[in-house]
Amino acid sequence: MRIHPVRQLASGLALSAVLLAGCSAILLPSPAPTPMDFPGIAGELAGRGLVLDRISSGDDGCKDSTLTGTAIGFDASGLGVASPVRLRIYIFRTGETYERRQADVEPCVAIWATDPATVEFIGAKPYVLVGQGPWPAAFKSAIREALTVAAGNGG
Repeated sequence: MRIHPVRQLASGLALSAVLLAGCSAILLPSPAPTPMDFPGIAGELAGRGLVLDRISSGDDGCKDSTLTGTAIGFDASGLGVASPVRLRIYIFRTGETYERRQADVEPCVAIWATDPATVEFIGAKPYVLVGQGPWPAAFKSAIREALTVAAGNGG
């Protein structure tokens, strides 16, 4: 049985189109990673040597109803911090919300901070992480690295 030349040509063109489409998908850049949720952030922190405990959703430290939904409190130790320190992360959904709301965190922190002069702030759009310091350099560096990775494209 012989295949008609027109059908053979059509089949060849169809196969070529499929192969070219597949190749062009390989050449497209990967999309930028989006910000992680808290389990992803916790994984990044733990992967850098921090030990997390007493994780509490809604723990903004100041009972500000506009921040409660964004806040997660947790204790962290490791990398030179022997006694766990309470950290709070305020997770804003988008970079735009972060830009608008990050200034609201400082008045909240002023309510719970025991020594405002040594409070540590780390911002990585769309996150603000805060805790009573001072922190050892390795601890602070691990947090900054973890949040930078977790932030992805900043939302």
